[in-house]
Amino acid sequence: MSHQLLPVLLLLLRASCPWGQEQGPKSPSEEPPEEEIPKEDGILVLSRHTLGLALREHPALLVEFYAPWCGHCKALAPEYSKAAALLAAESTAVTLSKVDGPAQPELAEEFGVTEYPTLKFFRNGNRTHPEEYTGPREAEGIAEWLRRRVGPSAMRLEDEAAAQALIDGRDLVVIGFFQDLQDEDVATFLALARDALDMTFGLTDRPRLFEQFGLTKDTVVLFKKFDEGRADFPVDEELGLDLGDLSRFLVTHSMHLVTEFNSQTSPKIFAARILNHLLLFVNQTLAAHRELLAGFGEAAPHFRGQVLFVVVDVAADNEHVLQYFGLKAEAAPTLRFINVETTKKYAPVDGGPVTAASVTAFCHAVLNGQVKPYLLSQEVPPDWDQRPVKTLVGKNFEQVAFDETKNVFVKFYAPWCTHCKEMAPAWEALAEKYQDHEDIIIAQLDATANELDAFAVHSFPTLKYFPAGPGRKVIEYKSARDLETLSKFLDNGGAVPTEEPTEEPAAPFPEPRANSTVGSKEEL
Repeated sequence: MSHQLLPVLLLLLRASCPWGQEQGPKSPSEEPPEEEIPKEDGILVLSRHTLGLALREHPALLVEFYAPWCGHCKALAPEYSKAAALLAAESTAVTLSKVDGPAQPELAEEFGVTEYPTLKFFRNGNRTHPEEYTGPREAEGIAEWLRRRVGPSAMRLEDEAAAQALIDGRDLVVIGFFQDLQDEDVATFLALARDALDMTFGLTDRPRLFEQFGLTKDTVVLFKKFDEGRADFPVDEELGLDLGDLSRFLVTHSMHLVTEFNSQTSPKIFAARILNHLLLFVNQTLAAHRELLAGFGEAAPHFRGQVLFVVVDVAADNEHVLQYFGLKAEAAPTLRFINVETTKKYAPVDGGPVTAASVTAFCHAVLNGQVKPYLLSQEVPPDWDQRPVKTLVGKNFEQVAFDETKNVFVKFYAPWCTHCKEMAPAWEALAEKYQDHEDIIIAQLDATANELDAFAVHSFPTLKYFPAGPGRKVIEYKSARDLETLSKFLDNGGAVPTEEPTEEPAAPFPEPRANSTVGSKEEL
């Protein structure tokens, strides 16, 4: 066959065969129709097939990755739907959607979803760089977080009437006074305004407003309907506006000088980033106790930004706070001081009355290092050494653990800790196995009720071995928690053979609950 005829025959065959027709371009009428995206309670339900369509159709798209079995997702669902309804009612150009993560593993992997719920915000169809959602998980908070991304995060103020209306309409209003609204400091200000959802923001460049509020240079002013009423943050003329410094300033000065501890205020107390807290424990049902609040509040302005003043009502649901400080309700009224970074606690040396003068003096004494911290300790049980596992508390720990004639193996535990409960049988068996060895002591200490001067315990359970001899030597045990491995450790003089497998790390302290006090702990 002629080489010249072969290409012609191939073209004719391709044109006449069904599969040959598929090689050519499809006409527009042959394109499959785009899949319609279903909705549930006002929320788009997305899959890997429809996410691209949703990104093309909705310039501002919030996507929730959820799991049907997730309790947090179930709690979020009604709030998420309410937020969608709020935004739809006010015609805000943003759409809410959701993806079943376990059912859409390709999408979960693409966006690095490792926990549920995870929310991501997509702008202008950009699939590669979504913004992590960092806002609240209730309807109005979700809606406000989105409003500040699709609309201005601060209101432009043109005259005195607008400024005064804004100030009068909210408890916390932040106004940025900038002579040039194109300055990069304004961008910093607006970036902070996008996320500080508990405050309302405005900005202006009007000289008349500078004059009205007594300003001569760029300044951020916090207006509030309590305490001092106003706090000014001048912009550094050389360094400009620092986002971190402004954020700390607003958090500090938006706090009341005296805050009552409860589940609503607890998050703000811990977010204030003020390390020193002074707590007044009172019974709010007693008039004599309520009268002490005036003197307590009178001392507070002197320590603004340095010490956070907190009132704890012992008649309310605050038993966990009392326990953390080793107090009974009957001890009220009383003061306690804590540094939340070191967790060191301080109590007044004398038991005098709570007055502005005594509160001020106590604060100064702690800050100047004139008061020694106290350590929590239970009383030594009369039968502490009568069972195979000996019971240690703060008051007998040093004497037992650092006894130079004994090898002491101690489990530091928390009553609520699942890992501690799981290893309890092995620990009991270990104690029974070595109870006839006079030079070996197996013990345990409740680290939530007893504090030690020698070291702090950072996870539960923590196992430490104190070998006999001088020097106060301490060996931390980090291997498996079964009887066989524990026994080999003891028999080997405080070392595990290298071939022993290592168990998973001990459970860390969980974060404080929303209604817990400084440093309190709960089970994961």
